[in-house]
Amino acid sequence: MECTVQWMQPAGGEGMAFVATTGSGHMIMMDGAPAAREGEPGGHNLAPRPMETVLAGAGGCTAYDVVYILKRARQDVRDCSVRLSAERADTDPKVFTGIHMHFVVTGRGLDPARVERAVALSHEKYCSASAMLAKTATITTSVEIVEV
Repeated sequence: MECTVQWMQPAGGEGMAFVATTGSGHMIMMDGAPAAREGEPGGHNLAPRPMETVLAGAGGCTAYDVVYILKRARQDVRDCSVRLSAERADTDPKVFTGIHMHFVVTGRGLDPARVERAVALSHEKYCSASAMLAKTATITTSVEIVEV
């Protein structure tokens, strides 16, 4: 797997925007927050922060697993979303120290035990992003099932 990240240096060298080009040819824009203090580099708030993309990647990874596991279990899953909230360390490196993932799984006649098991399997066995983040963060989950 490869990825290239390039600084999107505007005229005058102001700003902290970057574009990542993935090995599959897709692009992700990232930007920093505006400078907190005079003289510090800051962004223009035009794209997600790099750590937001890390969190989004973990959400995508685990949602993929949950849908895949439920489909393989012949569950009539129609939709899946994950709302992630994270806490970070106060000092550098400001790693994630806590992450909560709230899953909303929509379907017809979903077995709650199978949904809970799909979420657990994702975090215990399949989700690479969660496994990496779990090295510094306590990851908790909750599940909401919506019947259609």
